[in-house]
Amino acid sequence: MDKLQIKEYQVLVKNILADSGIILTGDEQQAIEIADFGLNAIETTGLQLITYVNTKRYCAKDLVLLPNQTCPEHRHPPRKNGDPGKLETFRCRKGIVYLYVEGETTIAPIATPPAEDFKYYTVFHEIVLQAGEQFTIPENTKHWFKAGEEATIISEFSSNSDDESDIFTDPRIKRVQD
Repeated sequence: MDKLQIKEYQVLVKNILADSGIILTGDEQQAIEIADFGLNAIETTGLQLITYVNTKRYCAKDLVLLPNQTCPEHRHPPRKNGDPGKLETFRCRKGIVYLYVEGETTIAPIATPPAEDFKYYTVFHEIVLQAGEQFTIPENTKHWFKAGEEATIISEFSSNSDDESDIFTDPRIKRVQD
C-alpha cells in the first residue's frame, strides 16, 4: 500500500471510531496501523488498529474491521525468552465479530474465510460476539476473525504484544512490513 492509501484508511478508521464515541488524539490518529499482511487485498483480508499501550506486562488496543473483512489465522507462540505467548481478550464494542478458534468444528458456521485463501484456514470452532460480549483466547491458540456486514470495533486487552513472533497459517503473510 502506498502512503496515500494508508492515509485514506487512517481517516476512515478515525471516523469509524469517532462515530462510536472513541476519540483519538492527533498522535494516535497518525499511529493507526493499516495491516494488509502483504496480500494487497485489504478489503477482504486485513486489519486496522490503534495501540494505546504496550509494555512488557500488558497491552491495550482497538481493532477495527471493515465490513466482511477477515484477520487471517494465526497464533501467538511462546517467546524466545521463555515467556508464554500472548493471552488476549476480545471485547466486541460495535458490530459483530465471528471468531474462530481451536476446538470442535462448528457445523454450518456463519462466516467463512475469503474463498481464494480458504486452504490456509484450519480452525472452525465458532464464537459469535455481539457488542458488549467478550472472549479470552488462550496463549498459542490458532484463531482468526471476521466482521459482519458493518464495520466492527474490538477492544483487545492482552499480555505484551509482539507482532514479530506471530505465526500465520498462510505462508504468504508478512505481519511486519519492511
